[in-house]
Amino acid sequence: MEAESSTPLFTVDQELATFLVSCGILSKAWEESRLANNLETYSLNEYEGVAYVAFPSFHKIEGFIAKEGKYGEGIIQTDNKVFSGCLKGNDAQPALVHQGALKLFLHVMENTDFQAKMQIYTDSKQRKLKPIIFVGHSLGGAVATLATLWVLEKRLRHSSPFCITFGSPLVGNVGLVEAVGRENWAGNFCHVVSKHDIVPRMLLAPLESIAEPLIAILPYWQGIMANDNKTVSDSLIQDACSTLLNNVLQYTYTATNYGPDSLGESDGVIKRSPYRPFGIYMFCSNDGAACIDNSDTVLKILYLTMQSYEKPYDDIVQDGFSEHIEYGSVLNHVLEKSISGKVTAKPDSESSYKMGMSLQLEAIGVGAQDDHAQIALQRAGNMENKHNINVAKLAIELSEKQCIMAELEWYKERCEKEDSITYYDSFRKHGDINANLGRESLARFWDEIIELWERHELSSDFQSQNKWINAGTAYRRLVEPLDIAHYYRLSDGKGNYLLDGRPTRHKVLQKWMEEKEKTRSPIGRSGRTKLASLTQDSCFWAHVEEALKELKNLEQGQHQKLESLEMFEGYVTRLINDHNISSDVFLEGSSFMEWWKEWKKCNQSQFPEWSSPLYEIMETESWKG
Repeated sequence: MEAESSTPLFTVDQELATFLVSCGILSKAWEESRLANNLETYSLNEYEGVAYVAFPSFHKIEGFIAKEGKYGEGIIQTDNKVFSGCLKGNDAQPALVHQGALKLFLHVMENTDFQAKMQIYTDSKQRKLKPIIFVGHSLGGAVATLATLWVLEKRLRHSSPFCITFGSPLVGNVGLVEAVGRENWAGNFCHVVSKHDIVPRMLLAPLESIAEPLIAILPYWQGIMANDNKTVSDSLIQDACSTLLNNVLQYTYTATNYGPDSLGESDGVIKRSPYRPFGIYMFCSNDGAACIDNSDTVLKILYLTMQSYEKPYDDIVQDGFSEHIEYGSVLNHVLEKSISGKVTAKPDSESSYKMGMSLQLEAIGVGAQDDHAQIALQRAGNMENKHNINVAKLAIELSEKQCIMAELEWYKERCEKEDSITYYDSFRKHGDINANLGRESLARFWDEIIELWERHELSSDFQSQNKWINAGTAYRRLVEPLDIAHYYRLSDGKGNYLLDGRPTRHKVLQKWMEEKEKTRSPIGRSGRTKLASLTQDSCFWAHVEEALKELKNLEQGQHQKLESLEMFEGYVTRLINDHNISSDVFLEGSSFMEWWKEWKKCNQSQFPEWSSPLYEIMETESWKG
């Protein structure tokens, strides 16, 4: 086998699953979930230094069957802004979530002491913060997922919460998957799924196809939760379970085998469900358990594990119903079996690779002979391998591009020391062949990165990795001033870079940096004491260009420009006070100094005693420190 043979099947360490099972956390999580069913909202109990926040199963039809959308989906942002704008897809559209689960979570938020309790448990002033694990069964698992996302998004803790669900339906769309990946939160979720449990697959079917059988089944689930040994004997319930399974299997097949827009109602099939899995999925069977965290592969396994060549169809119907409420027994089986390890075959060992794949398939009860499962795992491995290769190539290219960055830094220094002019103004007025070649080379490199990222050909957390955040920010702050200068030179100063000319790469890189900044703790971070070597706002010179044009308009009688010029003055003042501006800005012949002299002259011609915070800074040259 070629290089693919060294591909890890899954990106999740099996040690996590082994730890959760062996130390009793999964069993305790299930116990808390089961006990919470006696409550209306949630429970909070401490055990061995861990706070377990459990939500009941919410086995009521109103929770599952939401009115919004074909599949009960709707945007996660609400009028009360419980969730902010962080949870968006790569297309900047708000993530979609199941509205039934969202309404249940909002009810807990608004009608209980949940927020107050979480504030206590997440207060950084506490001497010792206890780990928090959110747990839930069935729809309660979906609510636990939203609660975990809420704590993560609000950055309430320096240590992240963890979420364990049992038989939870899917919660959100691909936008939520992308947001979780971008924030590097996938490892905070562990979803335990029994082989035939119908509920984790249920929302892959439209609500109209599952509502009627669910109305019959949910009351039985509520009653049976108190007696795990009870079986389904009522023929009406058996028929409802069979109908539910048939419908769910049909749409699960559609979801795993067709693109999101490849089927329409004109074909007799409603467009596939928007829901997609995220986090670590622990698939369990009588043979053990295996962990998968690739969203597409999880989706495929959700379908394949419902198939069986060993059991009669009626038994699968029975299992799909009973396994949803028997996670205590499921966990006991897992404890008896060793969780299959994370397998990475040696580069020259095709047999080891196949053996590893077989072990994973057998652990989740699919069977190593299942070609579809083999292909699904192979694709997941190949995809991750492709991502790793792409990132490795980019890392090599990045090291090579550092030479160009160094040359541009030398160009900047030469302009300042030899010509007493900013490199921005020099490039704006005269250009430079070598600097332009370097600028274009770096633009191609970062454009390639953005394209790969938009095509999902890089790791899901690529944009949150410090290496690429720092490299992109350094590039943007050094090179974007040259892009701005190039733009205004070609447009003869008539265009507006900020509105019409800014390349997508700079917008994306700035967004990555800003999203990363939200995750960084302010503790231990102090402000600058000296001026920055590069102005921190890479668009500074574009603001200067627009301020120069507005000043000319003001002098021609367009007094409405006065407010924007005063805003620009305030913007510069803040940059100086925060030491986020570089000293070259104050060189005598810079565009900024040109603006400042004209702005001061304009004000003093009308008000001889005119003064302002920036005036004091410039007159006393306090910016020098």
